[in-house]
Amino acid sequence: MECMGTYLNPNNDNFREFSVTGRYVDKTMLIDALNTYCIPDSEQKFVCVSRPRRFGKSIAGDVISAYYSKGADSKELFAPYKISKTKDFETHLNKYNVIAIDLNAMYAK
Repeated sequence: MECMGTYLNPNNDNFREFSVTGRYVDKTMLIDALNTYCIPDSEQKFVCVSRPRRFGKSIAGDVISAYYSKGADSKELFAPYKISKTKDFETHLNKYNVIAIDLNAMYAK
């Protein structure tokens, strides 16, 4: 029985598919906050991104995954968004191992 998908170093397909719909409101500065306050190579590398129901937790996870995952090349994907204008944009871009767990997959069937 398949109830949940686990993926190591996912690509950026989920964010790419959503971003081309024209419905994505740029929230990429969340990544700038993560780069500032939760530096991946420090002791403060864990973060909880919580939002109310139906407020974009899945897409926030897809954005974060597309930015950090070694399994993606996301420079062009993020080019139109605010994060690409920050001084540290390329510092952490696609340089980390990411584990993406889709808990919604078990409810989709």
